Amino acid sequence: MNGDAHTSSGVLWLLGPKLRSKLNRSKTAERSKFKWGMLAFLGLFFWAFIFAIIFRMLLYFRGTQGIGDLLAAKLLGLALLTFLMILLLSNVITALSTFFLSRDMELLVAAPVDSVKLYGARLVETIVNSSWMVALLTVPLLAAYGVVYGASWSFYGVAVATIIPYLVLPAVAGAAFTLMLVNVFPARRTRDLLALIGLFAAAGVVVLFRFLRPERLVRPEEFRDLVDFMAVLRSPTSPWLPNEWVAESLMSHLTGGFDPFPLALLWSTAAAFFVMGAWLHVRLFRTGFTRAQEGAELRKGEVRSTRLERLAWVRPATRQLVSKEIRVFFRDTTQWSQLILLAVLVVVYVYNIKVLPLNTGEELPFYLINLVSFLNLGLAGFVVAAIAARFVFPGMSLEGRMMWLLRSSPLDIRTLFMAKYWVGTIPLLLIALPLIVVTNIILDASPLVLGITTVSMIGITFAMTALALGLGAIFPNFETDNMAEIPTSFGGLIFMMSAVTYLAVVVILLAWPVNGFLQAQLDGQSGGAWLTPLALGGVGALLITLACVVVPLRAGIRRVRSLQ
Repeated sequence: MNGDAHTSSGVLWLLGPKLRSKLNRSKTAERSKFKWGMLAFLGLFFWAFIFAIIFRMLLYFRGTQGIGDLLAAKLLGLALLTFLMILLLSNVITALSTFFLSRDMELLVAAPVDSVKLYGARLVETIVNSSWMVALLTVPLLAAYGVVYGASWSFYGVAVATIIPYLVLPAVAGAAFTLMLVNVFPARRTRDLLALIGLFAAAGVVVLFRFLRPERLVRPEEFRDLVDFMAVLRSPTSPWLPNEWVAESLMSHLTGGFDPFPLALLWSTAAAFFVMGAWLHVRLFRTGFTRAQEGAELRKGEVRSTRLERLAWVRPATRQLVSKEIRVFFRDTTQWSQLILLAVLVVVYVYNIKVLPLNTGEELPFYLINLVSFLNLGLAGFVVAAIAARFVFPGMSLEGRMMWLLRSSPLDIRTLFMAKYWVGTIPLLLIALPLIVVTNIILDASPLVLGITTVSMIGITFAMTALALGLGAIFPNFETDNMAEIPTSFGGLIFMMSAVTYLAVVVILLAWPVNGFLQAQLDGQSGGAWLTPLALGGVGALLITLACVVVPLRAGIRRVRSLQ
């Protein structure tokens, strides 16, 4: 009787424990008000930044006679197409955890719960976990369209009505794809396979979007004639893609002739997808869940020693710790496989530098090329900070509940820190130095600018690694089972803000002498008046870099030593 009552409670009853646990966690978290306040501030700042960019672009488009609305619709379609690709990848990976690897699934499968209701509850959880970031990004995007076009409040109601089925479609497709994969491979191997598939697909999307060169839409003069421009304006679109239905619904409302047909297509297709997804769930879920309980296979044989372990001059404790860090990194497919996406992003970054339209004069290019080469230091430093946030910042948190073993052992915490520091620093240097050197060579920068940016990048890499490792120890998260949650935590946001602030200070200190050198070369002056500013700026950048290396590492060591 009691089981029947619970079964009749449906999807909301199944979602209840998740909602209550999240609410209780937010209430009992230490410094929750400060954290939520900081997150709200960062969120509003991010929204305002996106809104300002889209707002300026739409104002420019509306000022273009004849094709302004077409450009605005194209921008909206491209943004929604990008979101759709992200949603597909995110839902495929998230569905594996929510449907098969979640700890409470064994209890729910054994309980007298209707399969369709269980599917609906898990689908809602999958949508929330995988789509919340995209949903937040659409808020400033659609708000900018509403403000520029002077839309009424009904536009925002139509926006909500279109976004809901737009989020449901990739969730159902991703869950169905994961369900079929789990019926072929064990769930643990499926997770690694999905990580690789997702990264290859994400890399393909990045490359496709970059080589489409959407920035050409704001420079129609680059096309030979109107026919070529309209051909680019119409691609890549398809009347069968949900993002086009959303764009058509919203743009028709904004331009005064609302067409309900695309909205009806969205809702009817989402309903049909849900029915097919539920049917697949009823037919295949039990078999797939049974296969998901299979344990991982262990390979027999002795453990091979790494080359590092054979180096006699390295201290044994350091040798073993570094070897452990390397093994842990390559053992987790979701970590090392992201190097594929990282390599693609680096290639796209270098390609963007290569296609910059800087050859527009005779004297100006020298100043402009070297200025871009120097400012490239800030962009490359931000790339290094993002990589450090993903790979270095979670270093201490990944020790998890084994931290008590390290604390109770005779191992010096400083040795542990330095092992993690060098394992993080050396790979970052191998990424940062080619990034800055290759782009400067492509731009044909001055040898002085090349030398300043190269030396500065070495210092920035050392500082970024220290900041990531130190703040990761000060703000650890030992309870999480998902590494991807650690960089997006409160400590991760503090690290990114600290890294960006440090990077801005270094660039500002070095910009003074670099600008003086470029102005002297542009004016034909042979004096060395810029040498004094270079010495002062270099010393200032060096002192700040040393502080960002020493202080976070010492603070992190003290924090770990104080853990109980």
